[in-house]
Amino acid sequence: MSTRINLLPHREERRKAARKHFAVVAAMTAVLGGAIVLLVHGFYATKVNEQVSRNEFLKKETVKLDKDIEEIKKLKDEIVALLSRKQVIETLQADRAQTVYLLDQLVRQLPEGIYLKSITQKGPRVSLVGYAQSNARVSTLMRNIESSQWLESPKLNEIKVAIVNSKRVSEFNLDLGLKRAAPDSAKDSGKAPAKGAAAAPAPAAAAKK
Repeated sequence: MSTRINLLPHREERRKAARKHFAVVAAMTAVLGGAIVLLVHGFYATKVNEQVSRNEFLKKETVKLDKDIEEIKKLKDEIVALLSRKQVIETLQADRAQTVYLLDQLVRQLPEGIYLKSITQKGPRVSLVGYAQSNARVSTLMRNIESSQWLESPKLNEIKVAIVNSKRVSEFNLDLGLKRAAPDSAKDSGKAPAKGAAAAPAPAAAAKK
């Protein structure tokens, strides 16, 4: 007589246990995966927030630097404008001193027998129109100009015969250069022309002869 054992309940319990184990493992895996995802997401979210904060900080600093650069540009422009004004003032002072030197030197270097009709100045160039008793007096004037400390480069443009007060004279047109004085030269305006004065009498004496 054979004995039969029913194994179906045992197998069913094993299947249930296996399904339960699989469900537990799956649940634990899902929880672990979710935790890992949350950690990774939180890590990168923190990094992104930090980078955003850095970008905002850099933007603010860039705005500040742009403002500082604009201020520096304005200061540079103001400095350039002030230097230009200073240069204009120094030039005007030098030109004013030059006018004094010009008139002083014309008086000192003009030989006898020469009379000026007009004096025209354009910057450092001066044009003289006048009358001379002879051509030799004009030559003496040009030599005096060359020996002057403040006058230079005489150039005779024209000389012709003219009648003034029933007298035959030489009418001349002469250009010369005016040396630009340094800004500090105005302080010594009383000293500089004196050197020219010492050299002036000799040519004038020659003109008398």
